[in-house]
Amino acid sequence: MLNPLQASCFPTVGIAHGFFTRQGGVSTGLYESLNCGPGSNDAPESVAMNRARVTTALGVGATQLVTMYQVHGADCVRVEAPWQRADAPRADASVTNVPGLALGILTADCTPVLFADADARVIGAAHAGWKGARAGVLESAIAGMEALGAERRNIAAAIGPCIAQASYEVGPEFRAALVGDDPDNDRFFIAGAGDRSRFDLAAYVMARLVAAGIGRIERVDADTAADPARFFSYRRTCLAAEPDYGRQISAVVLLPA
Repeated sequence: MLNPLQASCFPTVGIAHGFFTRQGGVSTGLYESLNCGPGSNDAPESVAMNRARVTTALGVGATQLVTMYQVHGADCVRVEAPWQRADAPRADASVTNVPGLALGILTADCTPVLFADADARVIGAAHAGWKGARAGVLESAIAGMEALGAERRNIAAAIGPCIAQASYEVGPEFRAALVGDDPDNDRFFIAGAGDRSRFDLAAYVMARLVAAGIGRIERVDADTAADPARFFSYRRTCLAAEPDYGRQISAVVLLPA
């Protein structure tokens, strides 16, 4: 059974969405079980079956799910039709006003953010790790939605599960860089061991969305690094010296009117 987490800021009619966990798929071993990342070394047929289960849960066809070649940048693409994996754009945000197209984001600690303007019937999705968030990927997604007719005050954003502050230890150069951007960014850090700090990625993402002036923001709170039963985690994989890791998917789709 797939049990995606959901946000209440999106309407229950006309838009389907979900922050899917690692549960409910067919993959085995390191990728157990709903690994939706074609960039992993999992069996391609297992990844395809997992993604098909996600689209079924969203109420669309298996070929209607689009994910990007994510590069931790700020580029946003407008999606008008599905693409093959080989043609996936190098980008970290996508927007559309085409019913039936599911915009997906793959994560394993970074923050997935889903967007919707229910009145304008425009949706968006962003992959917001610290690099992308710092570079402006959230603002790019909002601008892309506006180009399709969305109004900033009507946009709702749902922040999905990501690595939590308790699990996210960073070095002094990381803290110095973000505080150099804006001294107020120091509020997203608490002391860690020695000269290290712990960074609140979700709060940083939230603050950037608040500053963007959109209508509503909701956080679906869960720590991907500390919950191996429900989530894949890049950091947890590195600490365990495992050779690879799966990716959970978050997705949003406009349903036909």
